[in-house]
Amino acid sequence: MLKMIIARDESGFGSCTNTGACEAECPKGISISHIARMNREYVRASLTKE
Repeated sequence: MLKMIIARDESGFGSCTNTGACEAECPKGISISHIARMNREYVRASLTKE
């Protein structure tokens, strides 16, 4: 998960907003529900990282 977030940030996409603009602009057509899940998992992984 952390590698995917790093790749996202290196590609210049950054985090999504709550307005859904990221879903409309996503070149891969990733839904906002998947983006939200990825963000939740990222936070969870960051908190448990040693």
